Amino acid sequence: MELIENSKEGTEGERLSTSGRPGLSSLFDQTRWLRAIPLGVYIFLGIFVIRLFVLVRLTKSQFLLPSSGDMFFYNDWALRILRGNWTEHTAFYGLPLYAYLLAGIYKICGYSPFVPGLLQAGCEGGTAVLLYKLGVLAFPGDSIQAVEKGRGADLHRGQMIGIAAAAGWALFQPAQGYSVILMPTAWLVFVFWFVVWQIVKRGQAPPLWQLLLLGGLIGFTAMGIATILFLVPLLLAAFFLRWVAPLSYRTTGAIMVLAGVFLGASPAWIHNYFVAHDSVFLSAHSGVNFWIGNNPVATGYPRFPPGLHAGQEAMLKDSIGSAEKAAGRPLKRSEVSSYWSQKAHDWIRRHPMDFLKLLGTKFKNFWSAFSYDDISVVTALRDQSVTLPGEGFGLIAALGLPGLIIACWKLPTSRWIAAAVLLHMGSLLTVFVTERYRLAAVPGLLLFAAFGLWDLWRNIARARYRLAGLFLLLLFFGTAFVSMPQNDPTLWALDTYNSGLQALDAQQMELAQQRLDLAYAYSPLNAEINFAEGNLHLALRETDTAKSYYFSALRLDPEHVGVYNNLGVLALQENRWELAARFFRHALEHAPNNAKLYFLLAQAELKAGKRTGARRSIARAVELDPGRPEFRALQQDLAEPSH
Repeated sequence: MELIENSKEGTEGERLSTSGRPGLSSLFDQTRWLRAIPLGVYIFLGIFVIRLFVLVRLTKSQFLLPSSGDMFFYNDWALRILRGNWTEHTAFYGLPLYAYLLAGIYKICGYSPFVPGLLQAGCEGGTAVLLYKLGVLAFPGDSIQAVEKGRGADLHRGQMIGIAAAAGWALFQPAQGYSVILMPTAWLVFVFWFVVWQIVKRGQAPPLWQLLLLGGLIGFTAMGIATILFLVPLLLAAFFLRWVAPLSYRTTGAIMVLAGVFLGASPAWIHNYFVAHDSVFLSAHSGVNFWIGNNPVATGYPRFPPGLHAGQEAMLKDSIGSAEKAAGRPLKRSEVSSYWSQKAHDWIRRHPMDFLKLLGTKFKNFWSAFSYDDISVVTALRDQSVTLPGEGFGLIAALGLPGLIIACWKLPTSRWIAAAVLLHMGSLLTVFVTERYRLAAVPGLLLFAAFGLWDLWRNIARARYRLAGLFLLLLFFGTAFVSMPQNDPTLWALDTYNSGLQALDAQQMELAQQRLDLAYAYSPLNAEINFAEGNLHLALRETDTAKSYYFSALRLDPEHVGVYNNLGVLALQENRWELAARFFRHALEHAPNNAKLYFLLAQAELKAGKRTGARRSIARAVELDPGRPEFRALQQDLAEPSH
């Protein structure tokens, strides 16, 4: 009763303090509506404004318009769709949803990467609201009766944990970077935790139509990032472990979820089965991803084995060319996928212990403070002062692991959040770990980190030193685990290599040379770094130095198409037509469907006086890419009789 009496006194004091003061009373009445707005709205607006601030900074940098890498891959695909090239009449070789989404946005709003970034900022605000709601549900405070009886003072624990997790998400640097660039990560994270929230907030099974929609949402999102399919087991488990429902309803509900997944992904499989006439559910590139993640030189990160080169577009082209070369004939995309999957399965079957060791390495990589950001977005945007100062994955993982263990022990509802984090981790163990791939697990870890710190503070305040000591002990081991060093120098070269390429694309030669030289110092026996050094010195007009790096790259990777291409172009410039043609033919051995290489070969053969061979080469180039006007122009020139 003391607490209620104090509350009455506070109300009376408030009345007395405002009586006789019309200004304050009027102000109190006018701002009362602000308190009626749900807290979630303020959280959404706060995170949205922070992301918008980062997006505006991005527009003033060279990173808004993508020029290479995965961002360019999606953007270029979207622009091809806008030009009317809706399909290549082959099964999708790359998840299609984000490219078509971008094309739709460009069609409505005009070509500008700002609008997708703005929508993704809205997704980020939605993710922060979901964190708040999950904090309230999974970490509820003590009841009012318990507080009144003096057994605790944690009435608002869930709200405080949710707010702290949302604030952590707002400042998490990888989330800042990936939310504003042309990547589907922000959409995945929002949908992922929306589904988890739908599971956690219910005690009863939802209606069948809602289950169909939830399954449809998962299936639709899987056309953008397939790892979300690992939430389907969590959704099915809710029927038996969380939601109250008759057994017959559980069976029907599970069928509705699976039907929803099938229907949600239908645009992809309908295209693949009925337009491309190929048996692929989502995208046929899953096979090569499986091989990159499970091969004799795999490190748990996307280390590309011989014959495959970094970058989404280059890797996909290489994988098709290598598979067709091995088969000796053109292949359907499903056959390409099967070729790479079979290679991975064969390696796993022959080296089971190596595979188990690799799984352990991937597990360690997932929790590691080391950031393998394969497109170096986080470092580049931080260096250019685009993103705000904030925490990285290592801090969140170190705090989140002990919080996860203690929360699962004390609070059963939090186990669903832990299961979501672990299922997402499991989806990456099948392939490889990158910073953007593990991003979807971070919101859950932020909730556990906030809970762990709250629990530590309350235990110290209540003199529960054993429980506080347990958390600190778990924190020590968690910190030691996530801080285990990475000893592969090639991994340390990644950021400097990518930032060097970005500087080279932006014609910032001094910075490019500084970064690429550092990457070369880390890993001088990496073919891609030698190739980049060659491109740098070629841009600096140091042709002899460029050639030396190119030949070094060839010694390390005798199938490097880019090196053969560039050496051929240099030979053309030096009027060494036969040598140029030899380089282009070598390149075509490893990239038999590259139209530009056939065009360059036709030029070399024409200069060498071999018009018949030039006609064959340019005809093949036009067949592969009929939309290029320079190809058709050369073909017309060759069709005219020589003088």
